[in-house]
Amino acid sequence: METIWHLPRIEIRELKSVTETRPTALLTGAHSWDVAGKFLNLPLVIQAEPHKADHDFFKTLASDLPPQVEVIYAVGGGLASDAAKYIGWVNKLPVVTVPTTLSVDGFFTALVAVRENNCVRYVTTGPAESVIIDWDIISSAPAHLRGTGICELLSIVTGLLDWRYAAERNKTTQDTRFQPWAAGLAAGIAQQAFKIAQGVGQGKVESLRNLLDLMCTEVALTNQLNHNRPQEGSEQYFAYAIEGKTSSGYGIPYADLVGPGILIAAALHGQDIAPIRDTIESAGIRLDQLQPGDVRTTLQNMPSYVKENDLPYSIFNEISLTDDKIADVMAKAGLDIHG
Repeated sequence: METIWHLPRIEIRELKSVTETRPTALLTGAHSWDVAGKFLNLPLVIQAEPHKADHDFFKTLASDLPPQVEVIYAVGGGLASDAAKYIGWVNKLPVVTVPTTLSVDGFFTALVAVRENNCVRYVTTGPAESVIIDWDIISSAPAHLRGTGICELLSIVTGLLDWRYAAERNKTTQDTRFQPWAAGLAAGIAQQAFKIAQGVGQGKVESLRNLLDLMCTEVALTNQLNHNRPQEGSEQYFAYAIEGKTSSGYGIPYADLVGPGILIAAALHGQDIAPIRDTIESAGIRLDQLQPGDVRTTLQNMPSYVKENDLPYSIFNEISLTDDKIADVMAKAGLDIHG
């Protein structure tokens, strides 16, 4: 059976207007709860602050849920959202997500990104029951977090290049075959992301609303296709691989990993980096959070990494990444080479 998933119900409202009577399990982070918790009156049974996305850790959280809980709330970013969706799925309970930033499209997907063997794997949980958006909360979030989900849209640029690259080499499956209509729609979404990036970086609510609309449209498209090839390629594989090498481990924001990945993937595909880099930076995304040595080591290992983890075919499957080639790619991407 094939399932085409729907988006969650999205409620744009002030958090102080939320009335919840069901016994609640809360997944959040300390900073997120400091920001949003004073506006929410939840009948809490249990509260947890997940610190990693390991699959086994999510299984433990799900198995430890008190039986009186009737709803799962996630308040914060993508990690809290994924943990809540996973726990809700295992325990057959509804999930309400309250983003404090628009940092990932995972708030709106039917998938949870878990970590297994230093790689991301997707578990299909179904979407949250609802997502509550309070623009006062999101627009006042730190600039390097509040709208960094724009990376999900900019990764379409390199995702489409890898999808076409795979198709030209007959490396797609029947289910993931290249479809020009879908590629055209995805490209249009990415084009709009370039236009709103500066407003997103400035915290303008109109631009953040555009970002919400575009992320939901991107998710609806990949739901319809039942795969992520238009939006996920070598840029995100790089992010998967380097995540565990960073000094802060899983704590480094997603955009700080995939932003450099987009530039690297674009350089590998011979694209003009300047407009992509300018757009990423204008949206508030930081490109200086990775150590050059970690970037080099990760790139050296990428051809074997994508094969060992059986990731969908991309330019990393064929390219030879010598030391000179890596230095050239990092330079073209505008990334620090020497530290």
